Amino acid sequence: MKYILLMSGTKAGVDAYRAWSKKDIDAHMAVLISLNRELTQSGEFVATQGLAAPNEATLVRGVKDGVPVTDGIFPESKEFLLGYWIVDVATPERACEIAARISTAPGPGGIPTNMPIEVRQFGGPHG
Repeated sequence: MKYILLMSGTKAGVDAYRAWSKKDIDAHMAVLISLNRELTQSGEFVATQGLAAPNEATLVRGVKDGVPVTDGIFPESKEFLLGYWIVDVATPERACEIAARISTAPGPGGIPTNMPIEVRQFGGPHG
């Protein structure tokens, strides 16, 4: 079963992350890279990708007079997608276990971030 594990946050959260020390960022990324290696070795890894900063995002809704209607940069409080993992696992519990490991990647001082990770099974024949 394929699942997408969605990491979302706010601009304030991204700004806080960017203020972390290099040591804290390196420790956080080392845990995620290690997890990706484990998932690759177990055959559960499909893909992962971080996304550009919110100031590079545009929200598009339909068209008006033949031109897409867009919103500019996300407001400070708006939540947006930061990145995702796609995994192919045997059970929903395994998808949640992986999401929990992503969530507990360390933040400043090694304290788990406990960032919420949304777990969604792929729908349709490709799931």
